[in-house]
Amino acid sequence: MSASLPHWPEGSAAVLCVTGPHAIPVSTALRAGEQRLVFALGGSRATLATLRESPSAALCLMAEGVAFTAHGRTEVIREPMEVGPLAALELRVEHVQDHLADGRTEMLAPAAWRWRQERAAEADRGVRVELAALAALG
Repeated sequence: MSASLPHWPEGSAAVLCVTGPHAIPVSTALRAGEQRLVFALGGSRATLATLRESPSAALCLMAEGVAFTAHGRTEVIREPMEVGPLAALELRVEHVQDHLADGRTEMLAPAAWRWRQERAAEADRGVRVELAALAALG
């Protein structure tokens, strides 16, 4: 297991797993350092309520050239976000499981997805800008 987060392309699809077990897709995960990432969740999501009760989580991300699961503890760092009724969270990474470390497999491409409405795509860009600013604060 690796101690630091790899780099990944912005907008890569990931799966957030929380106590339950409960898993949801996340498209806003941004690397915020060697052992920290940030992402946004809707303020009314059941996953957010679960994380308030039990902050342990794992985020699995697979994109071209990278596949890993970051395990750690979450904390809400801004709620609501300036861009809308969302919560910005950080995942303080305790360990990273690199799924490609043994060299037997490689990720050729990320999961292909897109917003079907331009309004949603524009809102997503705003979320990323705010998350990037929060990531820079450390």
